[in-house]
Amino acid sequence: MTRPTAQAAHPTRAEWAVAGVTLAYVLGFTAWFFAIGNFEFIVYVITMAGLIALVGLNLARAAFPPVMLWALSLWGLLHMAGGGVPVGDSVLYSMPLLPLVETERYMILKYDQAVHAYGFGVTAWLLWHLMTRHFPATRGSVTALVYPLFGAMGLGALNEMIEFTAVLLVPETNVGGYYNTALDLVFNALGAGVAVALIGFGRR
Repeated sequence: MTRPTAQAAHPTRAEWAVAGVTLAYVLGFTAWFFAIGNFEFIVYVITMAGLIALVGLNLARAAFPPVMLWALSLWGLLHMAGGGVPVGDSVLYSMPLLPLVETERYMILKYDQAVHAYGFGVTAWLLWHLMTRHFPATRGSVTALVYPLFGAMGLGALNEMIEFTAVLLVPETNVGGYYNTALDLVFNALGAGVAVALIGFGRR
């Protein structure tokens, strides 16, 4: 079995377009966070810069489809907007979308939960792409769906660790408590599950 080799190619026009849009909103929101003193989100900006670099350095080898790059960029934009766009006395991340479940301790569905589901759905899609590209023998197998599912859930847990780091560094944050963390993990898994289900049905 031969693995796909990295192509020594310059970024395509579509890749430059995604990079330009992504860098523009990251720089814009970074300036805004500093202006309003939201140092919590600086942790996320640093993390996002690392992710952008990771994707950029692997463009040729991974051969990400342009639609996947745009989906990742949209996730980043939704994330930045969630922490930077004021809504009432809080930010967009706290905004209710649909009153599906509401108790004294938590509510479903909020902007934050929708972004978690979307983002880690895209993550599962990306992991599936990498697995089937570099290990083509797994294409069409259950393994190619299960590993991206659990991989996305694991990265979702890593995201919660980053949020915990923000709490430790900046005491006044909008991260939330135990229920928020647990619901984030649930929606990470839900988004990843929907993504691999769509991939599985699409392959059939």
